Amino acid sequence: MQHFSLRQSIRHGLVIAAFCAAIAGIQLAYGRGPWDVQLVYSLAIGLPSWLLIDIGRLWLSRHSPIPWPLGWRGWALVAVGGSIGFQFGSALGDAYRESMHPGLTLASAGGPSSAMVTTVLACLALSFFFYAQGKSRFLEGKIAEVERDAAEARLKLLEAQLEPHMMFNTLSNLRVLIAADPPRAQAMLDHLIDYLRATLGASRATLHPLADEFARLRDYLELMSVRMGPRLAYTLDLPEALARVPVPPLLLQPLVENAIRHGLEPKVEGGSIHIAARPLPDGLLELLVQDSGAGLAAGGTAPPGPPGPARQSFGLQQVRERLHTLYGEQGTINLIAQRPSGTCARAVFPLNPPLP
Repeated sequence: MQHFSLRQSIRHGLVIAAFCAAIAGIQLAYGRGPWDVQLVYSLAIGLPSWLLIDIGRLWLSRHSPIPWPLGWRGWALVAVGGSIGFQFGSALGDAYRESMHPGLTLASAGGPSSAMVTTVLACLALSFFFYAQGKSRFLEGKIAEVERDAAEARLKLLEAQLEPHMMFNTLSNLRVLIAADPPRAQAMLDHLIDYLRATLGASRATLHPLADEFARLRDYLELMSVRMGPRLAYTLDLPEALARVPVPPLLLQPLVENAIRHGLEPKVEGGSIHIAARPLPDGLLELLVQDSGAGLAAGGTAPPGPPGPARQSFGLQQVRERLHTLYGEQGTINLIAQRPSGTCARAVFPLNPPLP
């Protein structure tokens, strides 16, 4: 936890000043002297006491992760700071009173010793108030840190689930091509190597540039083109202004896999896939995966694909969970029916600042 914050110190100083003004108002209400004199006394005692306690806090806790001295040192700091602040403020207040109101005598309740005790108790109450606020911020920061770590771990787990999913499909296709068409198998293997090389770098980060995501999709679609031949056509539309926008790795690939598996492969003539990115109002980013395939089944779900280990909802579910984990309610994905045929997967989430 950070020990010193200028913004926090200014806020504490304003709280102390407001508290001193309130004390002066109470003294005025009890008829113990003019407003200006009571305000000078109160500020002259309160602000130095706070400064002494805060400086002492920083010095005593300089080697500790907790920005407050624990045990007797914390109590002693408040007592010493309040006592010195009282003596200093009283002398300053006396000087002001004699200068501005010569001969004025202030009514006192309990004498100087009682006023000093009151000052120390007030310092103790305000110190505890600030300590409680700091502890609350510390706990909130720890909770946010734990939640962030849990989210990152979850994302890594999801990526670990996605990688085998793609690998099994590709190797299965490669096995068939080795026997049936060795040149195409070799071309497919080359694309697979390029794809894995790019995937290895991206797997070490939670986010990577959108241009890298599109480059990996191009490698993947080239792999699929080797297998499907002229039955697959694709286009990638990435505006230059969005190339450095950070996105989760492997975000779009499950959607492209679904488009091929459930949209294009069931059609004898195949079809096309169009992948696009564009900014939206309110700081949002829209990613589209549109295909001209078989379209949605009744109920708005993808139609069943060829038999195999994959399930139609796996990729979509993973993308939805990843968006929700990273962006909460602002991360959404929807399937939209296309006319005359096909499906559009539309993902929307906050447009983050470009990576350096």
